[in-house]
Amino acid sequence: MKLKYGKWIASGLVVVFFMSSCGSKKKNAGPPISAGESHQNAVIAVQGYIIHPSVLHSSIEVAGTLLPFEETDIHPEVSGKVTYLSIKEGAHVKKGTLLARLFDGDLQAQLNKSKVQLEVAQKTQQRQSELLTIGGISQQDYDLSALDVSSIKADIQVLQAAIDKTIITAPFDGKLGFKNISIGAFITPTTVITSIKQDNKLKLEFSVPERYTPKVKLGNIVYFTTEASNKKYSAKIYATEAGITADNRSLKVHAAVENIDNNITAGSFAKAAFDMGDNNDAIMVPTQAIIPEARDKKVIVYNGGIADFKVVTTGTRDSAKVEILSGLSIGDTVITTGLLSIKPGSKINLSSLNN
Repeated sequence: MKLKYGKWIASGLVVVFFMSSCGSKKKNAGPPISAGESHQNAVIAVQGYIIHPSVLHSSIEVAGTLLPFEETDIHPEVSGKVTYLSIKEGAHVKKGTLLARLFDGDLQAQLNKSKVQLEVAQKTQQRQSELLTIGGISQQDYDLSALDVSSIKADIQVLQAAIDKTIITAPFDGKLGFKNISIGAFITPTTVITSIKQDNKLKLEFSVPERYTPKVKLGNIVYFTTEASNKKYSAKIYATEAGITADNRSLKVHAAVENIDNNITAGSFAKAAFDMGDNNDAIMVPTQAIIPEARDKKVIVYNGGIADFKVVTTGTRDSAKVEILSGLSIGDTVITTGLLSIKPGSKINLSSLNN
């Protein structure tokens, strides 16, 4: 009995000693550390790039269209029957070339009548003038005869203007389009007789995005190419639209083409290179520093050992760097490596710097 009792006491002492040991270990271990807290406190080694002023010579390529410098549809000013027609489709004509004539027989008859009346009125005025000098008539009678002459002259001018409206001529030098009427047709001012385009002088029409509009200056030279020729042509900016188009936020520009040849024609598509000049204080960052997102673009800036995410607006780019238009300043340090593992507020350490 004594032996068994001693074994029980020894076993109890072993259990008590084991429980006390476990309790002391738990007290010394302290509270558990979460995985998130461990990751946040970790310092990430990254590489940085210090922003310095850069010289940037930039240009953008925009789509354009070659247009005739002058272009119009030719309409008659009055209604009437076509009695003369001289429109050769595709022919080059000079300004003032007679294209068509409308019936003016009634107007010519009235004009002849008025000319006869004027001749009679002028003779009457001459006799009245002679009588006035000798006191044979009053001044009022003479004034009435002079008024009659002036009135008939005015009627003749009205008739001549009406006859001129029946004559249809080319408004400027150019190339005629298709003939839309035939001789003998009755036409109205809404009828398009033909069209004419000034083909010896062209203009280039293109649009510049809103951000580049301050670079558009009258007199600037724009170079362009077409699908029909690899030759580089030049055009001088001579006009811009009154304001920016609300639909696509761009400014429409017209430039006069200076070196025209047979390889370019009106209506052709053109690729225009718009030179924006030199920017001596451009902010350029490496391409890999840009983080594209759904709505905007961001970069990570080193801010006293903490990652600071900033939204930026990008401009032109080359093979290695991107222009930053807003969001960064000269002297900022942007992170170029480890971007996927960095979160806002992460602790970072610069392992190396590039200029």
